[in-house]
Amino acid sequence: MNHSIHKEKITIIGAGLVGSLLAVLLAKRGYRIALYERRPDMRRTDISAGRSINLALANRGIYALQQAELMEKISPILTEMKGRMVHDIEGQLNFQSYGQKPEEVIYSVSRGELNKICLNAAEETGLVDIFFNQRCESVDFKNNQITFVDENTATQTLQQFSQIIGTDGSASAVREAIHQQTSQQHEIIPLGHSYKELRIPPGRNGEYLIEKNALHIWPRGGFMLIALPNADASFTVTLFMSNEGNISFENINSAESVKAFFDEYFTDILPLIPQLTKDFFSNPTGKLATVKCSPWHFKDKALLLGDAAHAIVPFHGQGMNCGFEDAWELIKSIEQHAGDFAKIFAQVNQNRKINGDAIADMAIENYITMRDSVRDKKFLLKNALAFELEKRFSGYFCPRYSMVMFHRLPYSEAKSRGIIQEAILNQLTESIQSIKQVDYALAEQLIKEKLSPVSLNPN
Repeated sequence: MNHSIHKEKITIIGAGLVGSLLAVLLAKRGYRIALYERRPDMRRTDISAGRSINLALANRGIYALQQAELMEKISPILTEMKGRMVHDIEGQLNFQSYGQKPEEVIYSVSRGELNKICLNAAEETGLVDIFFNQRCESVDFKNNQITFVDENTATQTLQQFSQIIGTDGSASAVREAIHQQTSQQHEIIPLGHSYKELRIPPGRNGEYLIEKNALHIWPRGGFMLIALPNADASFTVTLFMSNEGNISFENINSAESVKAFFDEYFTDILPLIPQLTKDFFSNPTGKLATVKCSPWHFKDKALLLGDAAHAIVPFHGQGMNCGFEDAWELIKSIEQHAGDFAKIFAQVNQNRKINGDAIADMAIENYITMRDSVRDKKFLLKNALAFELEKRFSGYFCPRYSMVMFHRLPYSEAKSRGIIQEAILNQLTESIQSIKQVDYALAEQLIKEKLSPVSLNPN
């Protein structure tokens, strides 16, 4: 890319995944960047245990990384996941494919390693200055000043800014500053469930102890365990359950109760987690919440992206992917409006707010799917029928999971089409037990009546 160097400098608050990738994308278009991060430099400091959950990288995120020319560096740290491996309470396995085409897979990736690659790439542009241990204390929009506090020395500094982009997570200081000026909506909605990270180590000979190319789920109704593969043959295991109640983090609070809980509900995985009680009590309990807010911007001065604008629960594997898509949407708007940041920020707000809300809703719905529905025969029948309808009517019907994970159709459209498709699937399977009994003439009639043709990969 041959872009001239811009005179103005853009300030980004938050050097996590979205902030560091955005810095790369902007620098490749000639922008100078000041990137501030509250935490120490993760490339020189170990990530705190229990906060290094690996993530699911899918098409939306891959597309943004491709635009930043980073996929060649990232590919070696990806582990392919072709579907869900469901472990029932008796230890029986049921593999459920995510898609029906060879390319319809998602990838497990280490949050930390991916972040390090993006940070290195940002610095290598020569246009990005990164400042660590700098907490954004407040933003003064009248004087275009940011107050930072050094986390090591408690020293305060003032920095001028022209444009500020908040990628500083679900507790965003930039969001707070914007909504002190004007706010139509600012909701932090707790899920009432939390998570705990555990680990399956590699086998004695460095082998994977369970299926490598799958996302493993132990669904148990009101709670569940998942495991994602790592490149070193270990698995990052995450327990999700209620904060309060009979089976909850409140009640399972001793070595004996943890052991009894896993003995009863997760017998097959228990021998694979040798450090169960140690990890359970030394790793933090992570909270889960959804953030919905409006507006995402303030005039031509500030914009929110990623979790700062729309933190979502992790059950659709789209938090990172959605944030990366936000970053690419900003780049497209910059190229369209050539430096008019009032129009740029307003357009990103308009285009992404509806989609951020849509994926937030779908992520909560998918929690129920993962912890419960994947065990249900009717769910499996509808899944099989959705694949068959995709084959027969590919220009009209695409499973909602596929629209979200394998295509770049706007989330809002995937959600609205998904509602219609679910009604069609319910009608077609209402009185049958097998896919062989499906009335495909009725299926075609319903699909053509209720669904418009679909373009799955808009530019």
